[in-house]
Amino acid sequence: MKNYLYSIILITVFLMIWEAGARFVHASFILPAPTEIAIKLWELKAELLLYHLPVTLAVIAIGLGISLVLGVILAISMNISETLEKAIYPILITSQTIPIIALAPIFVLWFGYSIWSKVIVTIIITFFPITVSTFDGFRSTSKELKELFQTLGASKRQLFFKLEVPSALPSFFSGLKVAVPMSVIGAAIGEWLGAQAGLGYFSRRMMTQFNGAGVFAPIVVLSLIGILLFITVVLLEKYILKWRRS
Repeated sequence: MKNYLYSIILITVFLMIWEAGARFVHASFILPAPTEIAIKLWELKAELLLYHLPVTLAVIAIGLGISLVLGVILAISMNISETLEKAIYPILITSQTIPIIALAPIFVLWFGYSIWSKVIVTIIITFFPITVSTFDGFRSTSKELKELFQTLGASKRQLFFKLEVPSALPSFFSGLKVAVPMSVIGAAIGEWLGAQAGLGYFSRRMMTQFNGAGVFAPIVVLSLIGILLFITVVLLEKYILKWRRS
């Protein structure tokens, strides 16, 4: 708890300033107070948690899952083949220069309001950090250790699983810790631009009604999802990478 004391104090001060500023402005449709958001969140808890939250979680789970599988496979493939790396790596970099907010309406046009238009946005946002971080992890494998393994007669399979994978795991988890909160952002963006349910959709609906507290309520839930997913990844990293601490 002591490690987060300063963060808690800073957040508390920020919320107090926000509360005072909102009461001074007295325009809740523009700047609702934190207390108003909390009240609205309590009033809407059934609709948000039982109807819209499962839709958003499904988008995050599917999009992040596909990104994990494709990203790791591609990182391994680029590590094995230098030709594939030269062909694909520049495309990966170029893909990040395209604003996702501009592509999202196109996906809605192609896939309609189905879950897949939101899933694709999530994949595009989360695919890059997972792929690049994992690939950099493979490339960071110690050449001295690799030569030692080869001198001792290790097969390619043993070299991969006993040396390269453990070397890449820290970088993989670093990329995953970046991708997890971004998956929440991707799902929200997709739902904001075209959906019939979900927390992002609900926030946009509240905006059309000039309900400031209603706009912020699902955003709070989205933030909590991102925090919980991040903590989950951190705990998983600590459990799997026990050897690094020792």
